[in-house]
Amino acid sequence: MRLFTSVLLLFFSVQFANSQTITVLSKSSNSPIPDVTVYNKEKTKSAITDFDGLVDISMFSDQEILHFAHVSHISYAILKSKLKKGNNKVFLEANENQLSEIVISISKWEQDKKDIAQKIVSISSEDIEMSTPQTSADLLQSSGQVFIQKSQLGGGSPIIRGFSTNRLLLTVDGVRMNTAIFRGGNVQNVISVDPFTIDRTEVILGPGSVVYGSDAVGGVLNFYTAQPTFASEGEHKFSGNALARYASASQEKTGHIDFNIGLEKWAFLTSVSYTDFDDLKMGSHGPDDYLRTEFVDRINGEDVVVQNKDPEKQVFTGYNQINLLQKIHFKPNNKWDFNVGLIYTTTSDYPRYDRLIRRTDGELRSAEWYYGPQRWGMGNFQVYHKSESDLYNEMKITAAYQYFEESRNDRDFGSDVLSRTQEQVDVYSLNLDFEKKFNDKTSFYYGLEYILNNVFSEGSERNIESGLVKAAPSRYPDGSTWQSIAAYASVKNKFSEKLRFQGGLRYNRIILYSQFNNDFFNFPFDEANIDTDALTGTAGLSWLPNDILQWKLNFSTAFRAPNIDDVGKIFDSEPGSVVVPNPDLKPEYAYNGELGLTANFGKKLSLDLATYYTYLDNALVRRDFNLNGETQIIFGDELSNVQAIQNAARARVYGFEAGMRYDFTKNFKLESQYTFVGGEEELEDGITSPSRHVSPQFGTTRFTFTSQKWTVATFAEYNGQFDFEDLAPSQQNNAFLYATDENGNPYSPSWYTLNLRTQYQITDKLKGILSVENITDQRYRPYSSGVAAAGRNFIMSLKYSL
Repeated sequence: MRLFTSVLLLFFSVQFANSQTITVLSKSSNSPIPDVTVYNKEKTKSAITDFDGLVDISMFSDQEILHFAHVSHISYAILKSKLKKGNNKVFLEANENQLSEIVISISKWEQDKKDIAQKIVSISSEDIEMSTPQTSADLLQSSGQVFIQKSQLGGGSPIIRGFSTNRLLLTVDGVRMNTAIFRGGNVQNVISVDPFTIDRTEVILGPGSVVYGSDAVGGVLNFYTAQPTFASEGEHKFSGNALARYASASQEKTGHIDFNIGLEKWAFLTSVSYTDFDDLKMGSHGPDDYLRTEFVDRINGEDVVVQNKDPEKQVFTGYNQINLLQKIHFKPNNKWDFNVGLIYTTTSDYPRYDRLIRRTDGELRSAEWYYGPQRWGMGNFQVYHKSESDLYNEMKITAAYQYFEESRNDRDFGSDVLSRTQEQVDVYSLNLDFEKKFNDKTSFYYGLEYILNNVFSEGSERNIESGLVKAAPSRYPDGSTWQSIAAYASVKNKFSEKLRFQGGLRYNRIILYSQFNNDFFNFPFDEANIDTDALTGTAGLSWLPNDILQWKLNFSTAFRAPNIDDVGKIFDSEPGSVVVPNPDLKPEYAYNGELGLTANFGKKLSLDLATYYTYLDNALVRRDFNLNGETQIIFGDELSNVQAIQNAARARVYGFEAGMRYDFTKNFKLESQYTFVGGEEELEDGITSPSRHVSPQFGTTRFTFTSQKWTVATFAEYNGQFDFEDLAPSQQNNAFLYATDENGNPYSPSWYTLNLRTQYQITDKLKGILSVENITDQRYRPYSSGVAAAGRNFIMSLKYSL
């Protein structure tokens, strides 16, 4: 058997050698470059690298000069006979300053970035690997253009241009992740996306309502997971990666493995990740308000307040998470392409830290407050077809099913009753997307979408001593449904090489139905029944007057109908308040204008500037309310002020973004990004207040050195201050989240961190990353967050590639 195996391996080794396969790599990161075109001087022969940067050059003679061309790298030429001296490897230098980057997000089809009038942030797999994000929320934060709020370590709620949660849209492989219970408050669903499986992330800043959904008021976050790769003709391909990582601030221990099996027409990709976090430790230099001086423990059947021996350790923040992915790719010919994707992720129970530090009359209020396992499963089936018909050149059909499960569990200090609400959402979606190219200048995109959400919700109370369980109010009306029916059309036209236009329209109809249970509350209504629609649109111009400048001007509208969370939720929003249903809500409408400028001064300096203004009419906000004329009710054995989601008169958000890059040499560069956001909400009586999800000004500055084996990055991250007057009313009422100013009022102090990250290619297959984050050990808590950020944090990672 051993002899047979040896002969077989020798045979494949000889075959591989005879195939004259070379690898094309990035000079800066040593990572493979797919879609590199290799051709001879006469352009009579050509080949293209695959996903792993491999290409067979046996068709070329040894005396031919091979030219290597790629959209984001500088062209390179070499005599074929000299390739053997380079161990059959070619290194291309990145052309960082050119504008012709390919993006997918705007139309769901590949487009040249020059054609697009909206601002898009792209995060590549190389960027992700270098930033070593613990979750996908941390991945987004590493871009320097997305603000992240965290109520607990197992969290991460993106904020883009003053909007978050149900005013942003999350998609994974083109499938909408938002459900009917995405709330106006912060959500942590983004952590269900495994950063190890993400091949590319594209963030649309500003409304993305035409293609993705009318409710994408603030932006769209698109995650594209890795695809299985096929083998070259006559060969089989097996490849894979294994990674281990440790981080000191949370005692994080992470393991990841993935492997790819490629045939000529079939390919399979499997990925497994496991992460275990202990309690997170904050920094040593900063406000004492954030220290965890004491916590509640249950000892001998009794709740006891325990003094924390290490107040910088945020007791009850740890949790663990498992992520699984399976992809199957079948390509019978050049016209048809079939993809199946299966994703499953689950967490352990994880504490909601901000609720565990709340106090009533100076004493800790909760003995327990934790989320049950957050489970998300998705199965999607995608069909691609290329055609020369009059209807389309390319067609994409995406059918998907998603399963969401979450629960909330809380028990007051000294109480024997553990309250629990559990939600499950089944999501069915079908998308049909088409692209038709009329000529080299004009392309037409159109599509249809249908989404159905079934929401199941239940509540209970369990006596932890006797085990007795009884029914209690559910968070949402059980059995609620939410449907979306949409059609869109978009056109891209190149008037000239200097002026391009892209615009479109989307029709969206939203149907919501909920039936309320009056067993626990005497609601003055029995059901919520919303059936509303709207036409939204976008129009943008991209003008390139010369080789240096690109101007972008874009106008767009968005429309968000109330979802089941807006209409039917019952929960304690803040100390002494309870939110109740309001079936009389109306949709909110957004109107947005944006002006951007990109400038490339030679090969060294580039600037990226943008300013925008968004007007939100009938904005859905949480305000004081009355139920049957009562402004206070008993909820959870506590007299609470009644609140509800209501339509404010209007809201406005505005801001400015600036980015800069300077290449000192081929190997040394400086990058900086700055974001300012402002905004306010106004009621019909003229009273105004700051918008809740407007973040402080923030930014990042980074110096990076790269060589063939080394990458070293030093960077600073910084946030501005929010005084008491800058906080929204809901945040002023959550004083326990903030530091205290000289007047005894809550405020969010400014902060900064200094960081160092290094990556070294130890061998062709082994790579190491060592990072030191928050070197000066600052103690800070990002705006609106419940958990303080990590103190000085050492991160070590090893990756082995087959």
